[in-house]
Amino acid sequence: MPAVDAALAQTFVVHQANASGSADIAFAYGDRIRAIATRGRQKTDAALIARLPRLEIISNFGVGYDSIDVPAAVSRGIVITNTPDVLNEEVADFTVGLLLSTIRELPQADRFLRDGKWLHGAYALTQTLRDRTIGMVGMGRIGQAIAKRIAAFGVPIVYHSRKPQAGVSYKYYADLKSMASDVDTLIAIVPGGAATRHMINAEILAALGSRGIVINVARGSVVDQEALIEALRTGIIHGAGLDVFADEPNVPSSLLVLPNAVLVPHVGSGTHHTRAVMGDLVVENLRSWFAGKGPVTPVVETPWPKAG
Repeated sequence: MPAVDAALAQTFVVHQANASGSADIAFAYGDRIRAIATRGRQKTDAALIARLPRLEIISNFGVGYDSIDVPAAVSRGIVITNTPDVLNEEVADFTVGLLLSTIRELPQADRFLRDGKWLHGAYALTQTLRDRTIGMVGMGRIGQAIAKRIAAFGVPIVYHSRKPQAGVSYKYYADLKSMASDVDTLIAIVPGGAATRHMINAEILAALGSRGIVINVARGSVVDQEALIEALRTGIIHGAGLDVFADEPNVPSSLLVLPNAVLVPHVGSGTHHTRAVMGDLVVENLRSWFAGKGPVTPVVETPWPKAG
């Protein structure tokens, strides 16, 4: 974001990575670089970290930081920060919109009208939220904000996560397959990474069943994309609303052609307001660190006493 670039340039000497990555910067300036500001589109992997001997902090634009090799950073004592909380409400609002758009087929109905098909007959009846049970896959801060909004619609909510969440009254499932069997709608809002990779797979989709709806606002890696495409194509589930994909921005044609999928380009937090606040927090983490005050929002794994 230009505003973030300008804010960083006021305080720091900034070297911008190009489309091919950060290798050129690491080669030219690796012995000087003390911080990385990243939005995760290029990986901050162990190889890059190893080429930056003076690196102290990685400030991530976004809540998820699975593009960063956390063990490699932590082993060097490098602090990692992210932008929690400031996007919770925005993503929760968006998720409800994506859920309703998928169930009521709003993009499909829009195309139906624009293509002149309404002149020849009414749009087909759709599924409804009225008779559904929502299974939340993840019940962290954003998950709770989503559930709060959905609860206002008067539909049942249950959830699966690594452990029961304190202060959450919804029914907890320790086993995701059991929950999928008992609900007809899954909303994924868990971190990416190895621990959650393909947790929604062919077995879970089969358990969800032919009325099933999958909404993914987490990471593309959370859902087995090929299994999801097959489930949508063959009617194993009814539909899906996806904000994230396995290899962004590359979305396979086998998914693009499916009429029962609502697809949007990773825009869950994509408003001027929220992205500006996120950018401010990226910059503030860096300024606070180099002012000797420590990071503002360190991630839980980071080597900082106040983390978590």
